[in-house]
Amino acid sequence: AVAIVGSGRALSTAPAFAKTNISDAAAGAYTLDINHTAVVARVPHGGFSYEIFRFTPTQGSLTWDPASPNASQVNVTVSTASIQTPVEGFSEELQGANFLNAAQFPEATFVSTAFRQTDATHGQVDGNFTLKGVTKQITFDVELIGAGRGMRGGNVIGFHATALINNADYSFPGFIRGQTQIVIDAEFQKR
Repeated sequence: AVAIVGSGRALSTAPAFAKTNISDAAAGAYTLDINHTAVVARVPHGGFSYEIFRFTPTQGSLTWDPASPNASQVNVTVSTASIQTPVEGFSEELQGANFLNAAQFPEATFVSTAFRQTDATHGQVDGNFTLKGVTKQITFDVELIGAGRGMRGGNVIGFHATALINNADYSFPGFIRGQTQIVIDAEFQKR
C-alpha cells in the first residue's frame, strides 16, 4: 500500500507537458507523427454491431496559426492496403476489387477546406475526402487533446477527430449499408 501511495504522489508531481488550450499550440508547419497516430473505420456489420478496421497513415501535415485558426490547413494520406482486422485472412479480401480495390486506389486522402473553432478545445474541419477515386465533402468534429512542448522537445499538437461517410458513395457491396464512422487520434510535430 505504501508503494502505491508513493507512486501516486510521484505521478501527481510529474511535470505536465501538454495543455488543453489551443492557444498553447505554437504557430507553424507540423508533420504527422505516424508512430502516434491511429486511423480507425467503424463499419456497420449487418445491423448487429460495428466491424473495426485500422489503417496506417503514410503522411500528413498541419499548418496552424492560433491567431487565426480559420486559416489553418490539414491533410492526411492513408494506405488502403494497410487495412487490419482480427478476422484471419479478411484484410487481404478487403484490399481486393470488391471492397477497397487497393491495387487501383492505393491511398485515401483528406484535404481540409475550412476550420471552425467552437471553443478552446473543440471545432470542426471541413474537407475533401477521397476514397476509391470518389471525392466527397465531409466534416470532422475535432477535440484538442493536448498542445505544447513534447516529451522529447519540440512542439506537439494532439487531437481526436470523428466524421461520417455514406457507404453508398463508394461502391461497396450492397450488404455494407448506412454510414461508416472514421476516427482519427493523431499527433503532429512542429517541423
